Amino acid sequence: MKRTLIAAILAGPAAPLAAQELTFNTEITASCVAHAPDLAGQMACVGASANACMEDTPGGSSTAAMSGCLDRELQYWDAKLNENYSKALKRAREADEYVDGTPSATALREMQRAWIPFRDATCDYERSHWGGGTGGGPATYGCLMRLTGQQALYLVNSGIGE
Repeated sequence: MKRTLIAAILAGPAAPLAAQELTFNTEITASCVAHAPDLAGQMACVGASANACMEDTPGGSSTAAMSGCLDRELQYWDAKLNENYSKALKRAREADEYVDGTPSATALREMQRAWIPFRDATCDYERSHWGGGTGGGPATYGCLMRLTGQQALYLVNSGIGE
């Protein structure tokens, strides 16, 4: 089986900077989302904590620090994605609505399963622009963070099951 570039960067030997060396705070992103007037405003919050981390961490412009900051926010959004998906699935099951004869919970599950390879292919493509250079790591983490954050926000704002 082909190992994707995303799998290589996430499992590769050059791991991001150790967590204790980063100045990272998820409250920056959480507060931004909480105070955003609409979905577009919330989407603009994706990356807020990672950007602050890169600015506040000594050496934050190094590829290792950038990857570390972006990965920390990716982990935040991944947890939100899982939480929001679970809530959306529960609402969809309770509503028992149908889309063209398909239960909405089934449609949600199929949508999420299709989103994962889309995310991976998009981030593989973004990494390819770096031609194997050191910027590929931060590019991959940034892409994964951005798309995961967007999907997490979509799920919580979509009204699935309502």
